[in-house]
Amino acid sequence: MVVDGVTDEAVDQLFHALADTTRRDIVRRCGRGEASVSRLAEAYPMSFAAVQKHVAVLERAGLITKERRGREQLVRTDPEAVERAHQALDQLATTWRGRVDRMSELLAEDATSHDSADNDPTRRSHP
Repeated sequence: MVVDGVTDEAVDQLFHALADTTRRDIVRRCGRGEASVSRLAEAYPMSFAAVQKHVAVLERAGLITKERRGREQLVRTDPEAVERAHQALDQLATTWRGRVDRMSELLAEDATSHDSADNDPTRRSHP
């Protein structure tokens, strides 16, 4: 599936990054403005290094941008990347809605054809 020129691999990275609760929370926190990695680390019951690894996964997926200011590393959510994830989900939903609708149509056609065959007086019933 390609979303606005984004490859399947990039979409996979987006969803891999968003599959983790801590990373989704980091994206939410950074969506409200810049946050330093050290400040983020204070919010989680894990080491600073573990938070840095989560930030690195999010950065590789393009969900956040990181900038160094002095001794601090500041991160911010990239709203365009979040929108790409949203578009990918919309495309999947559209595909599956279409498939479910088509299956419903086929089942309705099948039921109609069986009803017609059952009421056909020219058909012989077999004992």
